[in-house]
Amino acid sequence: MGVSAVRRCETRRVSDRPRVLATLEGYAIEGGFDRRYCPSTCYSPKVALGRVRGPDDAEQLWRDYERVLAPAAALGLDGIRLTVEWARVEPRRGEVDESALERYAEVVLAARALGLDVTIALVDTVWPSWLGLECWLLPWTVDYVVAHAHRVVQRLGAHVTGVVDFTAPDAMISNGFLLGTTPPWRTRASADATDASAQVHHVRQLLAASEVVGPRLVTHYATLSLDQSFEEFARVASTPHLEEIYVRALVRGSGPTAAPAGLLERRDDGWVASASSELLVALL
Repeated sequence: MGVSAVRRCETRRVSDRPRVLATLEGYAIEGGFDRRYCPSTCYSPKVALGRVRGPDDAEQLWRDYERVLAPAAALGLDGIRLTVEWARVEPRRGEVDESALERYAEVVLAARALGLDVTIALVDTVWPSWLGLECWLLPWTVDYVVAHAHRVVQRLGAHVTGVVDFTAPDAMISNGFLLGTTPPWRTRASADATDASAQVHHVRQLLAASEVVGPRLVTHYATLSLDQSFEEFARVASTPHLEEIYVRALVRGSGPTAAPAGLLERRDDGWVASASSELLVALL
């Protein structure tokens, strides 16, 4: 991280402005999901039927995350929000892939060595296929989510600066049960949406009360897309008590959960900034 970037970060913290972190959303960027002999997610049925195109090889960052971390630091970001993909950590019910957790730990430590803060996301809008499409209506899902959260935080928590329980809980329910644009692909199922929302809220309460997860939770945050206006960035940044702003995304990725744009793009000589200087000034 350059001197100017460090000074910007220090100024932000002194003035109590929210930290600005770019997201790294595994399903869209890691590669190796919803293919033969690979972790299977809630998108796998539609991917297999050819009704949704999966991420395929994506950006192949699972083994190459480190190559985007130095450019992220050079942008002057405070850090990254890294999604720990549940389907990769627990590809089959009760079978934990310790090597996957170790790999995520390597990424976290590499980012911290560059001076980047790291918030990890425990549950995003992609979950393991074994949990089922209707998992947010099933009561036993609660125990599985809590176990996953404890497992990840116990392994990575000592090295991260924050934890997010659900990346987009409201959108996950509305898109899945009312609009039919994401799993479980339902429309106008308002009663089930209410029940699913209540269960997710219950899970979040349990995690907030947990001695393992609760003390590390980031509870006041906002997510912004790169296609939003500069005025919207400024408005959100001035929100009282906001702890972190998540910018989607550091890398755009591919597949159904890809971000609209990325701060970095791949070129022959590596990953370089693709965002305009005006946007970076607005962000940082």
